[in-house]
Amino acid sequence: MEVAIITVGDELLAGDTVNSNATWLADQITDRGATVERVLALPDDRAVIADRVRAYNDEFDAVLVTGGTGGTPDDVTMEAVSDAFDREMVVREPVLETIEEKIRRYEEARPELELDIDMEAEASLPAGSRPLSNPEGLAPGCVIENVYVMPGIPDELKAMFETVAEAFDGESRSTFLYTVEPEGNIVWALDEVQSEFDVSVGCYPDREEGHNRLKITATDQDALDGAAAWLLEEINASETKVSRDWS
Repeated sequence: MEVAIITVGDELLAGDTVNSNATWLADQITDRGATVERVLALPDDRAVIADRVRAYNDEFDAVLVTGGTGGTPDDVTMEAVSDAFDREMVVREPVLETIEEKIRRYEEARPELELDIDMEAEASLPAGSRPLSNPEGLAPGCVIENVYVMPGIPDELKAMFETVAEAFDGESRSTFLYTVEPEGNIVWALDEVQSEFDVSVGCYPDREEGHNRLKITATDQDALDGAAAWLLEEINASETKVSRDWS
């Protein structure tokens, strides 16, 4: 399963907000055996978002779009996704009822606040989409074809993703090894193990920890186990973290 992640928000491109959602989603999807093929940050531009959603919908098995689903003027993601599929935005009555109930409970808890929320706008989703509930917030998400639209607030995103997590699965599996050998000393081994065992290997230096982290990925468990065993025998590698002073 090949997945694309689109994160939306001018604040991401300006560096005002760390794009932690992309990292979290990539980790969750990869852990379930799917492969993240693209991670893209886009501005709050309706036409730009619609163009990328349309293209990625054709190119990947699933597209996960997060951010820009609230009720402020810069929240245009849901309308952009609707444009991508040439759908109208329509008020979903069950969603509207849920939003009304959430607002009622909030007003009871905080009577000193006067809320001015366009509840019908909040409950509007692309026609034909499947609504996704928001256990931690107000704005709903939706699924339309293979595109999943979710909020950008991390707690809301995480709670909503859990409701559809089973849809993101695949056969890809990974294991990690660690070595204090310099990268240049193990290039031959990384080339050979990839050709012999049909795996991919990434080498990621960690100066703070004082080691190189090797990530071995395959769709066949025997190939994965064989590649790991071969590297453990051929180079100075370990299944547990090792370190040395690289200062």
